Amino acid sequence: MSEIVKTYPPQRKWKTVITNRRKLLTLNVRELWEYRDLLLIWMRRDILSIYKQTILGPVWFVLQPLLTMGIYVVFFSRVAKFSTVGLPAPLFYLTGIILWNYFSECITKTATFFKDGSPIFSKVYFPRLIVPLSLVLTNLVKFSIQFALFLLIYAWFLFTGSHFHPTMHLLLLPVLVLIIAALGFGSGLIVSSLTTRYKDLVHLITFGVQLMMFTAPVFLPLSTVHAPVFRKVFLANPMTGVIEAFRFGFTGAGTFSWDLLAYDGGCALFLLLAGIFVYNSVERDFVDTI
Repeated sequence: MSEIVKTYPPQRKWKTVITNRRKLLTLNVRELWEYRDLLLIWMRRDILSIYKQTILGPVWFVLQPLLTMGIYVVFFSRVAKFSTVGLPAPLFYLTGIILWNYFSECITKTATFFKDGSPIFSKVYFPRLIVPLSLVLTNLVKFSIQFALFLLIYAWFLFTGSHFHPTMHLLLLPVLVLIIAALGFGSGLIVSSLTTRYKDLVHLITFGVQLMMFTAPVFLPLSTVHAPVFRKVFLANPMTGVIEAFRFGFTGAGTFSWDLLAYDGGCALFLLLAGIFVYNSVERDFVDTI
């Protein structure tokens, strides 16, 4: 009498398991590292698409802050007679422009990544954070080009007898850039996550960022803001300490405060953690609500 023996296939060990069960403050750094090639592809695509089919192309990276600086010099320095704390007006305004441009573009570009990427997100899996990370890093490349422009203008005024001097605080530059990136990335994650349900926020974010610029020392140095109400508003802006520290580090002019810089870093950390929390809570079912 023959015996029937049932055999079962060996249990497979999957390399990657995709699940929506994730702790709200979890950030899978290892998975992001495994998809670093995709991150570079997204960055390359973003850089090429910014000024694709334009006459001047990448020249806009430099021309845009120069035009903005020229307008500020004419209206705020020559017409309105705003103080530049003894610095050449072009140099003063450029220190604020390049930092604020990086901050604002990190927010505005990251704030719509869920909506903009929904056709791809619904078809193939990859870590969704690759997209906002690529935007932040792409803007960092743009910031680097504009920072090189700043160094050229800075060197020109420095070696033509202008009365300013660099300080040891310029060594804080990597920390300042990291704070700006964290502020933009965290804020953008929050706004983008909320726009999956409340699409009106998309129309408000650009206006809100422009309004915030008037409460940062881009046009006015903090030392000239004396009214208690306006000074509190300036101090509450998490970009105030960063811009003042950057300006003080390269020129020795302006206001530097460790307490204010610590406040900005605390805001950046809070917004980053809050952004990860809101993002993880929305990522589970955003394709159904976008």
